[in-house]
Amino acid sequence: MRKIKNLKSKISFSVLIFYILIFAFSIPWALAQEEVVGMQKVVMIIAQENFRDEELSEPKEYLERNGIEVKVASTTLERVKGMLGLKVKPDILLSDINPRDFEAIIFVGGIGASQYWEDPVAHKLAQDALNANRIVAAICIAPVTLAKAGILKGKRATVWSSESDQLNEAGANYTGQPVEKDGNIITASGPFAARRFAEELVRVLQSR
Repeated sequence: MRKIKNLKSKISFSVLIFYILIFAFSIPWALAQEEVVGMQKVVMIIAQENFRDEELSEPKEYLERNGIEVKVASTTLERVKGMLGLKVKPDILLSDINPRDFEAIIFVGGIGASQYWEDPVAHKLAQDALNANRIVAAICIAPVTLAKAGILKGKRATVWSSESDQLNEAGANYTGQPVEKDGNIITASGPFAARRFAEELVRVLQSR
């Protein structure tokens, strides 16, 4: 009988250790799952052709390195080519973006970005995102899209210098700075400001 009792005690102790180990290992897994579920997401919008390569790649890499998920959108799901040869396959169509699914809507520049200057879908997306308290950002000549969407009126903003008149005509306060932030709107003036643009995006996103 004593042997049976000792055996039962050993089994009970082993079962206890087993459950303790399961519990100990499940905590980090659960925390990791929670972190993935809670990861911030942004969408970067590129032209169907001739987007500016580093204005996509530098912010995208920096955002992802800081734990922010990045989706790429365009008006096609076919592989598109940047001005310097970078080839990218978009994840989502511009028309399918729900601004409430993303913390930031980011318009990438390059000569092809003029595609969105008069695009009502792009205009509504920028307006809806701002109304939903999302970050709306643009770099190079892409801030013209925001200006024509009517969301830069009375706002400090910057743009590639050749398009400064378009911002002023839309009622924006063109500053000529490499990166400018006014409320939930972030603008940058060109590829040389891509890293600072990325840093400002991360700073603002992490503070939300």
